[in-house]
Amino acid sequence: MDTPANPGRLFFTGDEEADKLLASDPMALLIGFVLDQQVSVQKAFGGPLELRKRLGTLDAARIAATDPNVLDEIFRRRPALHRFPGNMARRTQELSAAIVERYGGDPKRIWTEAGDATDLRQRLLDLPGIGEMKAAALLAILGRRFAVKPAGWEAVAPAHPTLGDVDSPEALADYQTAKRARKAEMRLKG
Repeated sequence: MDTPANPGRLFFTGDEEADKLLASDPMALLIGFVLDQQVSVQKAFGGPLELRKRLGTLDAARIAATDPNVLDEIFRRRPALHRFPGNMARRTQELSAAIVERYGGDPKRIWTEAGDATDLRQRLLDLPGIGEMKAAALLAILGRRFAVKPAGWEAVAPAHPTLGDVDSPEALADYQTAKRARKAEMRLKG
């Protein structure tokens, strides 16, 4: 059942299985964000499901311990998991290693053990492959889709539209249209 604390699926890929995985497995969500670079949202967030199919797991400790050459081959296997498969295999492994080192391999601890929203934001920023924009989108998703709103959440949550506002295929299309328009406007200004 979909509830604010358990949305059942995130509408990021158009593939029901991939969208349900993103909502049920924190590691899938984090890997999707690492892959969300210079590819479509659908490609980036569909990557965790394909990685799980190819590797057999999304367990942070298993990914961190995988031979880098094996992981590289998994990412390069056709169709490649990303436009830059070698780089993204490395980043996914770095993310996994950080989660093992800092959170005992449990990515959910990033938010369940955060002291407040500022701490949560910093924990996200400290992860390999997560910068300011991705951390803001993750904060929005955690708060708006999973009801993870530690003290001070409103002060650190983004006011602008993010993937945290996407709650249907139509909302994803609207989000992507608005994002393209913002990027075009920024190019004109820049």
